[in-house]
Amino acid sequence: MQYTHLGRSGLKVSRLCLGTMNFSWTTDKPDSFRVMDMAHDKGINFFDTANRYGRPIWGVTEEWIGEWFAQGGRRREKTVLATKLYGEMGDWPNEGKLSALNIRRALDASLKRLKTDYVDLYQFHHIDRGTPWDEIWQAMDVAVQQGKILYAGSSNFAGWHIAKAQAVAAKRNFTGLVSEQSIYNLIERTVELEVLPAAQDFGLGIIPWSPLHGGLLGGILRKEGQSARRLEGRAVETLNRLRPQIEQYEAFCAELGAEPGDVALAWLLHQPAVTAPIIGPRTAEHLDAAERAVALQLSPETLQKLDAIFPGHKTAPEDYAW
Repeated sequence: MQYTHLGRSGLKVSRLCLGTMNFSWTTDKPDSFRVMDMAHDKGINFFDTANRYGRPIWGVTEEWIGEWFAQGGRRREKTVLATKLYGEMGDWPNEGKLSALNIRRALDASLKRLKTDYVDLYQFHHIDRGTPWDEIWQAMDVAVQQGKILYAGSSNFAGWHIAKAQAVAAKRNFTGLVSEQSIYNLIERTVELEVLPAAQDFGLGIIPWSPLHGGLLGGILRKEGQSARRLEGRAVETLNRLRPQIEQYEAFCAELGAEPGDVALAWLLHQPAVTAPIIGPRTAEHLDAAERAVALQLSPETLQKLDAIFPGHKTAPEDYAW
């Protein structure tokens, strides 16, 4: 496994991040434990979760991770643990978003479920337009002083949200954000307009979620009719709309002698500011494919061909002004 710093921080994380959203949804507890054990065996030290992950009730995923930590074997010490807050955890006022009150309560609740006394990376799952950044950073500063969190990150932010957050943090002499978690893949490249440039300028590491765009970049055409996983809703519409491009993509991957999913992950690892794509294996075996992507080197010619199939964006405003 390869490692890199998370943004401008001194924290070293694996180039793949283990996403846990499937735990308790499509992956049962024994398999979830096996996936986490195998991730460590492969050198993946970066795990991502959220307080709202879990079925049938929110918080179950964090609880399972806590139970896994409790088995010992330095599982917690070997893990860079990231979780998130924002979504409502109940139907009473102040049980969601980013008020100082909810940050305090949500963090303590996550720590209890995770059976740990600190979180390495505490992420804002969404922008809270109703809470000023002075309040947010004051609450986070208190949590840092208490030793409950080490770093702060964002998720699904626009470029100007990052800029505003960092400006207020600098005024308070606070570190601010060290990472941004965004949807980013060969198909969905909107973040190239302003989010990636902002992240690079402010020293944030990008943690892409949905790196295979819901499976569409994982060899979906080859698997049609034989996969147990069925596309529904917008995924079907996207496949129908992009079928010619995906056909070109899968044919090009065959020319390269590489699996489409490996190429999609490897492409992300070649992009500026990207720290670690989030992989969400439903079984331990799915980790093997992701591991191959880290070692896969794509030539400049290959990167140009992929850009031709799935055109990206120039940095704003050049993308639409010149």
